[in-house]
Amino acid sequence: DVTRIPGGSSGGSAASVAADMCIGSLGSDTGGSIRQPASHCSVVGMKPTYGRVSRYGLVAFASSLDQIGPLTKDVTDCALLMNVISGYDPHDSTSVPKDVPDFRKSLTKGLNGLKIGMPKEYYMTEGLDPDVSAAIDNAVNTMKNLGADFVEVSLPHTKYAVAVYYVIAPCEASSNLARYDGVRYGFRDKDPKDLIQMYRTTKSKGFGPEVQRRIILGTYALSAGYYDAYYGKASQVRTLMIEDFKNAFQKCDVLLSPVTPSPAFKIGEKTDDPLNMYLSDIFTLSANLAGVPGISIPCGFSKNNLPIGLQLMGSHFNEEMLIKVAYNFEQATLFHKKKPTL
Repeated sequence: DVTRIPGGSSGGSAASVAADMCIGSLGSDTGGSIRQPASHCSVVGMKPTYGRVSRYGLVAFASSLDQIGPLTKDVTDCALLMNVISGYDPHDSTSVPKDVPDFRKSLTKGLNGLKIGMPKEYYMTEGLDPDVSAAIDNAVNTMKNLGADFVEVSLPHTKYAVAVYYVIAPCEASSNLARYDGVRYGFRDKDPKDLIQMYRTTKSKGFGPEVQRRIILGTYALSAGYYDAYYGKASQVRTLMIEDFKNAFQKCDVLLSPVTPSPAFKIGEKTDDPLNMYLSDIFTLSANLAGVPGISIPCGFSKNNLPIGLQLMGSHFNEEMLIKVAYNFEQATLFHKKKPTL
């Protein structure tokens, strides 16, 4: 359905893979921008651990959340691309000097004894589409048949994820994008009368309405008198969310959840309701805030033949486990080979 979004913000990367224009592509994931397009386009998309892949050359949106990752047709290609792009880069101060395993060695059969956690807060969410819920239930049954055990876990602070993210990310964006003033970086409006007009027209015309909205939100939250109330408090809750993930992974090997509450919506459908649009990120934001890896893999289609994705999240630098689980599910279902008819 070409009247619907491919997901964002790396929707072009996902759509190009789904359309067989390339065998793989790269995206950047700040709050789900690899995993959501992967889900909507029925391809595989991985957000690696923060620091696993260099961000050098990326136009930063939110520096503590951004991560480069692959979008591919299947999990095997994902493992291959992860081998290529992972590793320490001295040009990126957030890059972690950690040995990179051969991710292809994780492409092995069998999930016997593996514990998969189901965050109870993710399944208490209002507005979860029945088709998405049914696809997740079928995926759980498939993995049980493959030998995996399921346990209920809790991420108690995940209910604050949307609020925390939409304080921290705009704050970082307002700082990172301040350089695009028409002097040395980015677009410059033609023939400004003076410096002030150049700043105004350059940023008005050079940024779209959503980017402008986030810059304004971030600037407000960082302003005198509001910093502690917004950014400071959001950073504290983020620390609690990281602890939630650490506690959860003491009980299980990976976490399983939907990627989005619903399949792809119509282009422009939520433009006038940004809050509703932001709530589409509810399942993916936590992985960015905690810095843990996540992967989206195809797990079915809606009644309207729209792709649905399944999200797996792992502990820090444990992409190997995600690839193993995703590969086993992929081989058992073959959803990655099924394409919607245009």
